[in-house]
Amino acid sequence: MPVPPAPIDPGVLEHLVYEALSELGWHADAKRLANRIACLHIGLPREDEFAVVCSWLGRCVLIHKLNQHVAPKNSSDTFRIPDLLAVFRVDGKEIPVLVEVKSKQSRTLSFRHDYYAGLKRYADTVRLPILVAWKYNGLWTLFDIEHMVLAKTNFNVTFEKAMAEGLLGILAGDFSYSLAKGAGLHIRMRKDELISELQGCQKWKAVIDDTYHTDGSGQERRDLSPAVQSLFFAHTLEESEIHSATHVHMHFTIGEDKNKFAHMSLVRLLNWQEPTDRSVDWRSVATRPVTIPGVTDFEKSAEEAMREKLVTHIFHFKPQTIPRFLDAT
Repeated sequence: MPVPPAPIDPGVLEHLVYEALSELGWHADAKRLANRIACLHIGLPREDEFAVVCSWLGRCVLIHKLNQHVAPKNSSDTFRIPDLLAVFRVDGKEIPVLVEVKSKQSRTLSFRHDYYAGLKRYADTVRLPILVAWKYNGLWTLFDIEHMVLAKTNFNVTFEKAMAEGLLGILAGDFSYSLAKGAGLHIRMRKDELISELQGCQKWKAVIDDTYHTDGSGQERRDLSPAVQSLFFAHTLEESEIHSATHVHMHFTIGEDKNKFAHMSLVRLLNWQEPTDRSVDWRSVATRPVTIPGVTDFEKSAEEAMREKLVTHIFHFKPQTIPRFLDAT
């Protein structure tokens, strides 16, 4: 069952209404206006999400949307303004780039020739690199538009190529990591009073009388920082229970978990702190002073977890081809 969209925040709604009226004209009928607002509400969160991801990863010093209302009117036949302007700090130097944001559930991303040419012409005119941020199956990749290849009439790139040439790590600070198998959270509940029993099913009043973690070697740990503990909630944990006459022992441990990208952990951590049956309201998250309280530097949290024997590997990725605008830094 699809997750329902987040309700539109009043402040966001004002922005959507203004954008829709600006496009359609101030005398647009209600149906056209409602349809345009709905379309904007689908597209804008995609850009908000990418902006939050970049901000949270730690190397983005500025990111904002570009106003796409152009003058003179016929300039839109020649130029296409990308979605975002972002500035990343790489080796002490600030690198400004343009970003076009896409979310497509296909292993090939395709741009019409005029769409591609308009983006390139704008980027060449303002003398900035133009990158494409593409979300596919919950995974973001960021790559130079130069890697899109003309195939008959459209410019295409496969997801595999986009990942191989990914810049999200080298620019924004993304990385992947693995938690140690067997590390986990353990809770012990004391059975205080049997309330009812029917056909082997029992209802108890219980009290949690102990909670602790274990590291990858199975050692009991009671000294882990909140930031390190939060890594468990960014993963799928295997659950098991052991019952005794007086207690129930609940175990939530890391199984055969594959490498996880840091930016993918963001959604899980947001849903852990604010569980809801709706999708994440990215515009609301973007306005917070701190994206996730207690987890202000996820890379340092992962490095601390490695020292505590909870993380086994950390990988920092480089693209197969260093783009010209970075090769000169």
